[in-house]
Amino acid sequence: MPISIYQASVPVFVRGLTTLSHVLRKGEAHARDTGADPVSFVEARLASDMLTLAGQVQRASDTSKLAMERITGTPSPKLEDDEKTFAELYTRIDRTITYIDGFKEAQLDGLETRTIELKLRDFTPAFSGSSYLFTFALPNFFFHVTTAYDILRHKGVPLSKMDYLRLKD
Repeated sequence: MPISIYQASVPVFVRGLTTLSHVLRKGEAHARDTGADPVSFVEARLASDMLTLAGQVQRASDTSKLAMERITGTPSPKLEDDEKTFAELYTRIDRTITYIDGFKEAQLDGLETRTIELKLRDFTPAFSGSSYLFTFALPNFFFHVTTAYDILRHKGVPLSKMDYLRLKD
């Protein structure tokens, strides 16, 4: 039986965002337990030309919600990219999950072939719904989730692969 575009998007994005919230909570606890300023974690980055932790969370949120908007044509919530605390990042993630988790499988039936055009800086690539999801949206989403994890590891947060895979709580 083939995998549906719903199965490849909604539960995958929700799980990834839930994982992101989990690693952020561990980061916030580590900051508190070590006496570090939590804001220094939210503003941390791996390199000067990379986004901060907050920026990584914002892009993971945007990538997932905009993927669902582009695939279904259902407007996503507009979020301001102004989060400066862990609490604000959790709220953003929760709002994104609420939007994505609101889709029913039937709403995505047949959208594998929907044409999606992106307006990027120098070109406008066109994708089918499934091609967009598998070759653009999901890799981009996991890039930002992983980079957020990496920033927290760089700050000394005791995270493991199991925190990322979330096979157990």
